[in-house]
Amino acid sequence: MDSGQPITTTPPETGSDACPSQAVMALLAGKWALPILTELARGPVRNNALLRRIDGVSQKVLTQNLRELERNGLIERIDHGTVPPSVEYRLSTLGHSLDRTLIGLDRWAEQHKAALLDARVQHDARRLEPE
Repeated sequence: MDSGQPITTTPPETGSDACPSQAVMALLAGKWALPILTELARGPVRNNALLRRIDGVSQKVLTQNLRELERNGLIERIDHGTVPPSVEYRLSTLGHSLDRTLIGLDRWAEQHKAALLDARVQHDARRLEPE
């Protein structure tokens, strides 16, 4: 069950050959990382606007996820130094490069969704056959 908490992005170490993609996948596998990145890909967003745009996320969980994405260099926090405080978030250069990759993954998923569904149906049908 997903608690909405950000996933720790430090992969289990297997010596000096730890897979870097494992950490990225763990970061993106959380319930809120992709919706946050998707919203920020549209342009800079203030915290409250982001909270309204992402249905179901709490302020606490949003803040935790924003901090984790910022810590990993995917987003930037811009404090305008005003009173009352005005803070907005935007994708970093690194975050934009990831967004281009995610767009490719999204296109792949769209092109292959029928094949994926067909594979699941065939697999499930084989499991129901008597041995």
